[in-house]
Amino acid sequence: MLTQARKMFYRARGYYAGTLNGEHFRLDPYHSKFWRKASAGKWEPETFAVLDKYLSPDRDYLDIGAWIGPTVLYAARRARHVWCFEPDPVAYRYLVWNLELNDIRNVSAFGIALSNGFGVTQMASAHGEAGDSTSSLLHGGNHGTDALTIGWDQFSKSVDLSDVSLVKMDIEGAEFSVLPSLLPWLKETSPALFLSTHAPYLSAESRAAAMDKLSEDLTFYRHCRDPFTGETGKPALISQRALTQFPTFLFDANT
Repeated sequence: MLTQARKMFYRARGYYAGTLNGEHFRLDPYHSKFWRKASAGKWEPETFAVLDKYLSPDRDYLDIGAWIGPTVLYAARRARHVWCFEPDPVAYRYLVWNLELNDIRNVSAFGIALSNGFGVTQMASAHGEAGDSTSSLLHGGNHGTDALTIGWDQFSKSVDLSDVSLVKMDIEGAEFSVLPSLLPWLKETSPALFLSTHAPYLSAESRAAAMDKLSEDLTFYRHCRDPFTGETGKPALISQRALTQFPTFLFDANT
C-alpha cells in the first residue's frame, strides 16, 4: 500500500525527484522503481565512471540505444552536445519527457533506429512489454511495433560528429549488424566505444563466431576492457561470460 501511495504521489506531482551519480534530476514518475535504484547507486556505477572519464564540456557524446534516458540526462550535464537514438516509441516518449522535465537543451534525440538504410522494420521487447529496456530489431511477432530506420552513412553525413569523444551502443543484439557500418568512422575519429553485447540473443551455434568477428573488427582499438570484471583484450570478448551473459566492453584507442 505504501509503495502504491508513493507512485500515486509522484504521478500527481508530475515527477520523481532522484539523482544519477549524485546529480539531481526530475524524472518521469512511471519508472520510479528504476529511478530509486539508480538514485541509490545500484544501477551500473561502471557506466557513470566511463561517462565521467570521457565526457567534457568541449566534446560531444553519441548514445545509440538511449531507452528512457539515464545516460543521456547525465551526459547532458557533462558533454557539449548529446546525440541519441531510441526507436522504441514508448521509451522515446519517456526520454523526451525526462529531457523536458529538466529543461535540457543540448540533446538531439531521435526516435529512429540505426540500420542498413532508410526504411521501416519491426522491433519488439524480448519480454513482450513495449518500452522496457530490451526492445530490439531482432525481435518481432504479435507484440512488435514498426520502427523507422536510417543508415549510419545517411546520418553521419548530415551532422558534424568530428568532436564525439564517446560512443555508447546498447541495442539488444542489433550491434552485430549495425556496428560494422560505423567502423570506417570509428577508425577515422577514434572516440572511445562503450559497447554492450548480447550474444545470448543469437543462436547457440553462431554466438562464438559473432563475438570473434566483433573482436577482429575492433582490433584498431589498442585497449579493450570489461569494466565490471576488469578482464582485458580479446579473451574477454570470447569468454564464457561474453557468450552467455550481456557484458559491456570499453574500447579505447589511446589509454
